[in-house]
Amino acid sequence: MKNKPLSSARPDFSLSFLLVVLLSPFTFSAQAQQTPEPPQSTTPSAVSLTLKRAIELALQNSSDIQVAKLQASLANRSAMITKSQFLPNLYAGSGAGYTLGIPETPGGRAPALFSVTYTEQVFNEPLRGQGKELQEQAKSQKILLEDARNNVIVRTASTYLELAMVRHSLELLRKEQDSADKILAVTQQREKENFELPVAVTKDQLTRARVVQHILQLEGRQDELEVVLRGQTGFPESTQIDVTPEDLPGIAEQEGANLVALAMQGNVALKVAQSDVRAREFRLTGEKRGYYPTLQLVSVYSLLGRFNNFDQFFKTFERNNVNAGIQVQVPIFSAQTKANIALAQVNLDVAKAALANKKTEISAAVRVKTRRLRERDAAKEVARLELQLAQQDVSVFQSQFAEGRINVREVEKARLEENNRWLAYLDANFQRQQAQLDLLQTAGQLDKVWQ
Repeated sequence: MKNKPLSSARPDFSLSFLLVVLLSPFTFSAQAQQTPEPPQSTTPSAVSLTLKRAIELALQNSSDIQVAKLQASLANRSAMITKSQFLPNLYAGSGAGYTLGIPETPGGRAPALFSVTYTEQVFNEPLRGQGKELQEQAKSQKILLEDARNNVIVRTASTYLELAMVRHSLELLRKEQDSADKILAVTQQREKENFELPVAVTKDQLTRARVVQHILQLEGRQDELEVVLRGQTGFPESTQIDVTPEDLPGIAEQEGANLVALAMQGNVALKVAQSDVRAREFRLTGEKRGYYPTLQLVSVYSLLGRFNNFDQFFKTFERNNVNAGIQVQVPIFSAQTKANIALAQVNLDVAKAALANKKTEISAAVRVKTRRLRERDAAKEVARLELQLAQQDVSVFQSQFAEGRINVREVEKARLEENNRWLAYLDANFQRQQAQLDLLQTAGQLDKVWQ
């Protein structure tokens, strides 16, 4: 058997290679069509919120407000228990018992197979006074519902405004870090050229380290505020909330000295104290009328049975018995009524004293918080002027750098100072907003701000 020459295999190999090259684009395109696309990366959704919208969502999703509503409903239901005694009440009952001697129950009534009782209070002033007291306390719980709303507004507004300040501060600090890096690089270069001492490099490193530390602190605070704001507004954890710096309406400055008068009308704690005084007055009035007679409508139907020996003690036996009428009680001497009046009087005196103290406290608090707001205004103005001065210095240094009179390190130091002034201004503005929220809550004007 003879071997074929090697040259005879080359045409077959060349033809196969040519076919592979010609068909490879179609093969790759078919594979590309069959290969599934990679899953798209899911990015958290972003929501842009205004301060007003954030407060609206917080009021809708607040658990504190839901608890306050339940407490108000509970107080209202409790007040209805006393009031129900002045409404028709119908009871039915039945029982069985053995009697030896005169047929009667332990309560003094005739034993019956079936009975229906109707009662309704018509005139009972102590009981009516207790009912009015409970109704006024139910109104007080509705006032506390307003207090819960105010607390939600303050918490949400404070969180929103602080988050906006922190994010703005982070932007400035990252620019400040860039400036610190440039300053450190120049100083290190000059130190290598023996134009600077090592202590200058250490100082610039310390400046940069402080900036990095501040950035990390604010990033942690930003995460905390985002969690709180998402929880208050009801957004899921994956939602990115975008906030914008806003100023509160200037109602506090516009009202001026009238805030004390507004606080006397709108402060929640003062409203609760006034409601407590009214409740105590209702109770005292009712207890004083405890010397009046009481009148009650009473009706009883009884179905009697012969096995209780009615025939042996009564001449006639009537199976169906109906008694209807009024029950009047006239107090001749009642030590309990006197004690109740004395207790109600003391409770009223305590409530009036608490109301007077609350008025004095709120009046002083409004004046103190008004002065504090003015101080924050002054601090904000100082910070604004310092920022303006730092910005002017940056412009001067940039002009001198363009003329070649100073180096880049001096320009970056000026920018570093400008960023510091910016941070101070943002902090002063937030402190003013906090003082304004506190004043508006004390004056009872929070709801009017966003109406």
